[in-house]
Amino acid sequence: MMSFFLKLNRIKVLGLLLSLFIVVIGIQMVRIQVSTHAKTLDSWASAYGTEVRTIQSERGYIYDRWGHLLAGNKEVYELGVELQYVRNPVAIATAMASIFGSDYNTVLASVSTPYDSTGSVYVTLQDFIPVDQIDKLDALKQQYEEANPYGENPELPSLRGLVWTPHLQRIYPEGTLASNVLGFYTYYDRDKGKGYFGVEEKYDNLLAGIKQKVVIPLDPYEMQEIPTAPAGASLVLTIDREIQRTVEKILDKAVKHNGAKNGTIIVENPKTGEIIAMASTPRLDPNTYWDYEKLFPAGTSYNMAVSQVYEPGSVFKVLTMASALDAGAVKWDTPFTDTGVIEVGGWPIYNWDRGAWGNQNMIGCMQHSLNVCLSWVALQLGPEKFYQYMEKFGIGHRTNIDMANEEVYPLSEPGDPMWYTVNLATNSFGQGVAVTPMQMIMAASAIANDGKMMAPHILQSYIQNGQQYNTNPQVVGTPISKETSDILTEMLAISLEQEASDALVEGYRVAGKTGTAEIAVNGQYSSGRTNASFVGWGPVDDPQFIVYVWLEQPKSSIWGSVVAAPVFRDVVKQLVVLMNIPPDDLRKSLAAGQ
Repeated sequence: MMSFFLKLNRIKVLGLLLSLFIVVIGIQMVRIQVSTHAKTLDSWASAYGTEVRTIQSERGYIYDRWGHLLAGNKEVYELGVELQYVRNPVAIATAMASIFGSDYNTVLASVSTPYDSTGSVYVTLQDFIPVDQIDKLDALKQQYEEANPYGENPELPSLRGLVWTPHLQRIYPEGTLASNVLGFYTYYDRDKGKGYFGVEEKYDNLLAGIKQKVVIPLDPYEMQEIPTAPAGASLVLTIDREIQRTVEKILDKAVKHNGAKNGTIIVENPKTGEIIAMASTPRLDPNTYWDYEKLFPAGTSYNMAVSQVYEPGSVFKVLTMASALDAGAVKWDTPFTDTGVIEVGGWPIYNWDRGAWGNQNMIGCMQHSLNVCLSWVALQLGPEKFYQYMEKFGIGHRTNIDMANEEVYPLSEPGDPMWYTVNLATNSFGQGVAVTPMQMIMAASAIANDGKMMAPHILQSYIQNGQQYNTNPQVVGTPISKETSDILTEMLAISLEQEASDALVEGYRVAGKTGTAEIAVNGQYSSGRTNASFVGWGPVDDPQFIVYVWLEQPKSSIWGSVVAAPVFRDVVKQLVVLMNIPPDDLRKSLAAGQ
């Protein structure tokens, strides 16, 4: 019985002790909650416990049709100092001056900034540093650290506090190649960088991927893996790098040789609408995009092919003749007697040479590029049908090519306040109407492609999240019949051959038309300032390319036949090699043997 009471007393004592312990813990918890130390600890945790970071996708790459890299990214570094760890500002300034060529005094002043946990914690010294220079700095830092661990000896050099952080920089490994097509990305603005011009702007959102802010806990017990964003989509263009390079060289030579203000050349596959090459001057190296304003003063288009409208002149006659042939207003052998002048709406229309060419048919009208004849052809067609066909050819409308900054000039038609009867005549030979080279080649491509007009495009496919999405050829209109396209193509081939044009290429039949357009100065056309153009395609029996050439204000000659036609020839001579197109005779013999 005694042992029972002893056990009971022990249990009571133990319970009393446990109760006292719980009370003490409770008091201590209350004290901690209301203590000034607790408040300090809580404020420290809230201020220092997390970090807001921005995660952003790697910008997508851009390739030519064969996978050659045109735009990509490389790893570079931001260099700075964490002020609380700096031990020897002089050593840091000396290293920066010797490795990077930085100004010693400027760096010394920056790294000597007093550390302030509520303000000055980190100072950026330099950005966009290449990997090889960072390797040199890293080797030097390790060398100093071995001789002076943790920088404890102030008499010895130390790079403690110096830190570098990797990030990506947009690069264009081919320099100026296809830069008018690509545009550029403002990579120096790491927070607000964006694409400008070309496909960099058109597909900016697709290339950029995602950008979002995330909260990262700094408590090592709560530290999580920093999330990453999937890369932006990569683009595969229709451009052929080697053809692009060749066309740019030909254009640069032509602009210089002819003293032209600027120029552009487009090469397209008329069967698919794919842009094989698109060259314009001037060209910017997008790696140094900040030179933009130097190369492109106010009023200068970044890419003339899509962003600059002009009066095309006689190349426009192919559309007038195509319309009239298709409507049955004329035939290829319709006779016409050229007296050198025709009156339309009370205004006299003259030929380019003010001459009279006598008896002609429609081939002769095109061969000699007779304004009087084409004005008559437009009158036979009539204004209603003429402008209906121009609408079908897309004149006055954007092509909607997938590039930024495409321009358009509205086509004035009957019923508009500024349209007069004489406009029908002047429009027929490309005066009083404005187009971009891209609009003109799209319209002419219908003649080269059995009457079917394809949507021009620069994107062949894009790759996103491991999936490839292709751009399919799209017919956007059939302004003329196949029969009309065949007839007009043959007419244009014959006209080039009969005049022994400088556009001819040995071994290959091509079709085409020159253009010489006077430029209006202070409301009056100036015979001394012209735009020289040429549009042509081939081989005639199976067109695989169409080429548009425009040289702005050439000084060597005002005539498109002298200035632009030879450029077309030079381009085609290279195209048939680079596109592996055999001469006509060989192709026909191979076809016959099959």
